[in-house]
Amino acid sequence: MEEFEKPQVSMEEDTEMEESDAVENPKASQKSSSDSESSDSEEEADQNEQLLALEYELSTNPSNYDAHVQYIKLLRRSAEIEKLREARENMNTLFPLSPEMWMEWAKDEASLSNESNFESVEKLYERGISEYLSIPLWCEYLNYVQEHDPKVRDCLADGISKARNLFERAVTAAALHVSQGSQIWDAYIQYEQAILLTIDQSDIQAKEKQVQRIRSIFHRYLSIPLASLKSTLLAYKAWEVEQGNSLDAEPGDVLGISSHVASGYQKAEEMYNARAHHEEQITRQDISESERFQHYMSYLDFEKSFGDPARVQILYERAITDFPVSNDLWLHYTHYLDKTLKVGNVVKDVYSRATRNCPWVGELWVRYLLCLERGLAFEKEISAAFEKSLKCTFSTLEEYLDLFLTRVDGLRRRISSASGDGVLNYSMIRESFQQAADYLSPHMKNTDGLLHLHAYWARLELKLGNDLIAARGVWESLLKTCGSMLEAWKSYIAMEIELDHINEARAIYKRCYSKRFSGTGSEDICHSWLRFEREFGTLEDLNHAVQKVTPRLEELQLFRLQQESKSFTGAIDQREQTLKNTSRERRKPGSSAIDEQPPAKWQKYTSQNKKLHKRENTQGLNLAEANDGEEKEGKVEKKVNEKQMKDTKNTTSRLYKDQCTAFVSNLNITAKDEDLHQFFSDVGGVTAIRILHDKFTGKSRGLAYVDFKDDEHLAAAVAKNKQMFLGKKLSVARSNPKQGKRESLAHTAPGEEASNQSGGHGRSVSKESGEDSKGSRGRKRIENIQLKGKNTFAVPRNVKPLGWTNKPGTREEEDEKPKSNDEFRKMFMKT
Repeated sequence: MEEFEKPQVSMEEDTEMEESDAVENPKASQKSSSDSESSDSEEEADQNEQLLALEYELSTNPSNYDAHVQYIKLLRRSAEIEKLREARENMNTLFPLSPEMWMEWAKDEASLSNESNFESVEKLYERGISEYLSIPLWCEYLNYVQEHDPKVRDCLADGISKARNLFERAVTAAALHVSQGSQIWDAYIQYEQAILLTIDQSDIQAKEKQVQRIRSIFHRYLSIPLASLKSTLLAYKAWEVEQGNSLDAEPGDVLGISSHVASGYQKAEEMYNARAHHEEQITRQDISESERFQHYMSYLDFEKSFGDPARVQILYERAITDFPVSNDLWLHYTHYLDKTLKVGNVVKDVYSRATRNCPWVGELWVRYLLCLERGLAFEKEISAAFEKSLKCTFSTLEEYLDLFLTRVDGLRRRISSASGDGVLNYSMIRESFQQAADYLSPHMKNTDGLLHLHAYWARLELKLGNDLIAARGVWESLLKTCGSMLEAWKSYIAMEIELDHINEARAIYKRCYSKRFSGTGSEDICHSWLRFEREFGTLEDLNHAVQKVTPRLEELQLFRLQQESKSFTGAIDQREQTLKNTSRERRKPGSSAIDEQPPAKWQKYTSQNKKLHKRENTQGLNLAEANDGEEKEGKVEKKVNEKQMKDTKNTTSRLYKDQCTAFVSNLNITAKDEDLHQFFSDVGGVTAIRILHDKFTGKSRGLAYVDFKDDEHLAAAVAKNKQMFLGKKLSVARSNPKQGKRESLAHTAPGEEASNQSGGHGRSVSKESGEDSKGSRGRKRIENIQLKGKNTFAVPRNVKPLGWTNKPGTREEEDEKPKSNDEFRKMFMKT
């Protein structure tokens, strides 16, 4: 495909063509002019509309950062200088400006001002370099001073001194910047070389002094690990040759230069090589902000390992320029400065900038106030910082409380010491406490923080204010807000006792002993009053307290009993309702509830619930029918026995309803439920864990059942089979009692009881005979159960020997005569 080039036309020809077009077609020219004017007017109207909208937004919400930025951009476009200045000042009052915004502001002012207005532009640059570290901003500042300051431009003595001081400030602030610091050094050397050219050739001494100054700057330059080290070495050698010094070495070799310079250069090169990887990571453009932040933190840890505070500080400044609103970064930075520098204008300046960039972090304000106090700042400066902090919005009330307490702490320390200035007095502490109480009391009702604030306040009223009435007033104000807080009353009483004001303390007890407190607080205050009278009161005082407290304690005890009775009655009613529902279900035709028994793994026989199990195991006899008479009892027993003989297989198959259970064997006997839960934590879905224990020793049998909420979690648990757990290789399998029961029943001889066998995984399968025997202890139905064979190793341990032995003289064999209903009830109630 051929490319077509537009024919080039000279500017003169282009102008002539436009003029000829305008002459030949004046109407078209007028039309295009009117169209452009119309579009300009529409654009101006739209811009004015946007300006009005932004002005309204900033008047209602001055903390909208983006609105400030957009408003300044529109004003720059409209060239409204006065409004633009005001907008920038308003924004900088609330927020730090970025280095780019400072450069725009300074350039705008410089383009409008003359030499007489040089100082105002210079102040703008000074404000800009104080907020963030920016090499381009420093370079712009240095160039502006050299070009527009008459003294510096004319190389007057005062101007040269001023420029050198400014360059040294730039070197201190930014010359350690590994990737961009060379720009400051290069500008410094160029300025000094320009000074060298202005010196008269006849003034050999002054010229030699200036050459030595430039050489010294080169030496300093070569000793710092910067990215441009090699090119700097070449420039230095070339300059030495210009000065008439012959260097017998290759351009990139350190030979030929002085030994101390070569040593410093080699050390700087090694340091740069060690940092090159970190520099590459933080300057990459293909990574996210979070990744860049992590690279900065790794780089900072690396620098801290060398213990050079200047290098660590310059790296923190670089990180803050990239992440100005990262509160974690500011907290780390200020903590490092507090640990290494402790005091000084540098630390104070960093805290000031930190609170401007992250004003919502209460901890920064607290540490800022402490920094000002350590630096012996005047009360005016500390008070201004504190008042400014109160205008910020913090995320928690505890941050406000910490801020108020920090303010009071500082006032107390300075008033107590001789270093406090003359404007300090105790009224300032009282005002701070009152301000804190007014603000926090509605939001921190009945909290320990509010109690601590008032206790501190009352103590200072006594110690520094020497005003007992004011101290009592503090406690009374707290009790109006937190009257149901026991500790508030106790602390008030403790203050009076400490002051040996026994009658006043007794009066407080009389006010609060009848109040209702949470938990056992009501009883505690009553007992506390009695102890108080034993230790401080007379016998009459003690008797009076007993007369007051005793009815109150009885009332509280009765109330507790009523509450416990309601809870106990509710539990009993719920259980009786459950039993009635179960009995009702058994009476229904075709109900199989009488045959079903809970599986053995759900049984928990402890000394506390044996009686309860005796009562529960009689459910198979239908308690309601058993209590109707001996005739119904015999019928029920006959029915149960028939069911046991005919439906053993069916019953066994219904014992285990849960199909999401894992059987765990080879378990360490020291393992607990929490250990197993932790073992299956990566699987999840665990609903219950049961470790089997020996009935007599109580020790673990090394077996356990773990229930899961669905098959998916169970399958994941079975996949952990043969994994090590507490020093043993676990065996994890799906619990399948049906298969084990079928195999056991298949080997049972005809007519033999299936209850002699064992279910899957060693679990006891049949407990019907044993449980029914326990449930009908003392009844003749036990004689109907016949167990054949001597292989009883798999008999459930919860079945007692009752009915299994033929020992003479047992109660069951001797009790041939059926019991009456009254005898049966008495026997049952005793159990």
